[in-house]
Amino acid sequence: MSEKLILAYSGGLDTTVAIKWLQENYNAEVIAVLIDLGQPDNLKDAYERAINTGASKAYIIDAKNEFVKDYIYPSLKANARYEKKYTLATAIARPLIAKILVNFAQKENAKMIAHGCTAKGNDQVRFDVGIRSLDPDIKIIAPMRVWKLSREEEIEYAQKNNIKINVTKKSIYSIDENLWGRSIECGNLEDPWSEPLEEIYKWSKIEKNEKDNQYMEIGFENGEPVSLDGERMHSVDLILKLNAIAGAYGIGRLDMVENRLIGIKSREIYEAPAAEILLEAHRQLESLVMDRELLHYKYLIEDKFSEMIYYGLWFTPLMKCLIKFIEESQNYVTGVVRIKMEYKNFSVVGRKSKYSIYDYNLATYDKSDIFDPKFSESFIKIWGYPYEILAKKGRKNG
Repeated sequence: MSEKLILAYSGGLDTTVAIKWLQENYNAEVIAVLIDLGQPDNLKDAYERAINTGASKAYIIDAKNEFVKDYIYPSLKANARYEKKYTLATAIARPLIAKILVNFAQKENAKMIAHGCTAKGNDQVRFDVGIRSLDPDIKIIAPMRVWKLSREEEIEYAQKNNIKINVTKKSIYSIDENLWGRSIECGNLEDPWSEPLEEIYKWSKIEKNEKDNQYMEIGFENGEPVSLDGERMHSVDLILKLNAIAGAYGIGRLDMVENRLIGIKSREIYEAPAAEILLEAHRQLESLVMDRELLHYKYLIEDKFSEMIYYGLWFTPLMKCLIKFIEESQNYVTGVVRIKMEYKNFSVVGRKSKYSIYDYNLATYDKSDIFDPKFSESFIKIWGYPYEILAKKGRKNG
């Protein structure tokens, strides 16, 4: 009797050919689980592809709300960017996928979980560590780590076995998409000197002219975006709308060489219009309502938080503590941020909050200035005492 196996199925090339390979090599009953995280693909087509390829069952799970509430928004509150740039769209989706896969394995009494990650990527670490952290008794299979084929060879294998796929040798890019962003790899992009072709961009396909611009006001409550231009919106709808509006200006493109967890560098192209704008708007609002010490210390936490996501360490004691710190820091991050969108660019041009600790009468240089200058000299004297004393002792550090 075949043993049940849960496959993290995307509908793409790797996981589609994996169905046949898993059946041949493990005599497994493959159950395909498709998780809807806001990717624009037609999941019904992917469902049919899984069944036609040989999966005994296939499920489509709508996890968009959970994805935003429990993964995207905690990351937004942490202003999470790996290596100061990458908005972590793919990385923050992996722990949720791992959680759902484990739940299905337990529901179906399956002892194995398979995924389509390659041996060079970060996702294999995120899936493996996430699954093992939630259920260490489950066996993990990664066909692409064992069955080393080029993408061209995978396409030939699919054609040989009459497997319907949605990739051709002419369209060789590897794409991953969810609500928070889109990543593009492979092809000419593997040369870091090669300029990306305009054709690879989908979310940030430019529809505006160079003279076009648009203002938008984003409302936040406790660190979470809740409205656009005064209209309260569901979180998923808000992100989708902002992706569409900002993307039309060519906003959200990122081209970077990043340090993968497994020790090699990779050239990555990302599109994340909503993420780019919301992260900057959120950071600017924090600067208005947070005191200096909390804000500066949070910067340190943000870097570690981002690394933990990238390294696949979501289900860990440290991450649990970091999330609690981040959540506590958001108590007064409520207000409105005004954005100006232009051709291939955007900027924050205004921010306001009832919790603002910006004091106009202290900051201004006009006649309403209440700042008392006589205290400054004494403050500076005390502040500089340690270095003045060092200099008097001949220990100048210039």
